[in-house]
Amino acid sequence: MPNSPLIAIIDDDASVRKGLASLLRVEGFDVQTFGSANEFLGEPSGAVPDCVLTDIQMPGMSGLDLQKRLRIASPGLPVIVMTALPDRSLRDRAMSAGAASYFEKPFDENELVRVIREFVGKGEC
Repeated sequence: MPNSPLIAIIDDDASVRKGLASLLRVEGFDVQTFGSANEFLGEPSGAVPDCVLTDIQMPGMSGLDLQKRLRIASPGLPVIVMTALPDRSLRDRAMSAGAASYFEKPFDENELVRVIREFVGKGEC
């Protein structure tokens, strides 16, 4: 699909990256995956994503720290935060720092796709 929105998936769990990438490609998105925030930030291609989907807990830089950096570097870039830790304080921190949305794993894939579509302007599922 030409001009498909590019979604960056950042998660240290390869199976999560693979599953989400497959889901989003089937839904018509272009996808890039990264095993860490530092890998994402060091991406030499220069491709600018339309939306970032990041895990919170990763080795090195956390998803919350990445979110803060992206808010400064690309203020309009939607960042969707996800975590396997059911912790309300993490959710509150992510949302108050400007996260576009927050998901606890496991989450409803249809809801994730709906939210991504909302933020990248592709309409509803």
